Amino acid sequence: QGLGTGSGVVMTEDGYLITNNHVVDGGSAYKVTIAGNTYDAELVGTDPSSDVAVLKAKDASGLTPMEIGDSDNLTVGEWVMTLGAPFGLEQSVATGIVSATSRSQIMSAQESMQSGGTGEVTIYPNMIQTDAAINPGNSGGALLNSKGEVIGINEAKYADEKVEGVGYAIPISHA
Repeated sequence: QGLGTGSGVVMTEDGYLITNNHVVDGGSAYKVTIAGNTYDAELVGTDPSSDVAVLKAKDASGLTPMEIGDSDNLTVGEWVMTLGAPFGLEQSVATGIVSATSRSQIMSAQESMQSGGTGEVTIYPNMIQTDAAINPGNSGGALLNSKGEVIGINEAKYADEKVEGVGYAIPISHA
């Protein structure tokens, strides 16, 4: 399979990162870039049913983990930011609001194949819906609250290309 890109969230000083399973699915070798430094990475574990994966940046130390917020008490209308690398544009930020909570997102077999997945219909329950931009390359990146705390892992945008401002993130409490 070809070269793929996505985003991730640094969870520990020694290089554990969380991302989406669909970002790493089918990969045989992984590299992560953190604060301008590139590391070989090892795939530690995956959970396709929640679209979560964990990578470990080899030989990493002294990294700054993201602060974790509370995704269980989000308010519709609350300001949020997406972090990631949409279309390879690294360190991009977009703002928006929490549009809804507890949404279920269904990824069709065709969408799953297009994103490098198994080609099976998958249902992701209890997602955070936001109008902050989530585009290809944002997958696995952080959804932040107004305090800069991670409240979600960016997952997908609404499948219809004509629809704008409907994106989904996995609540950090679930991830």
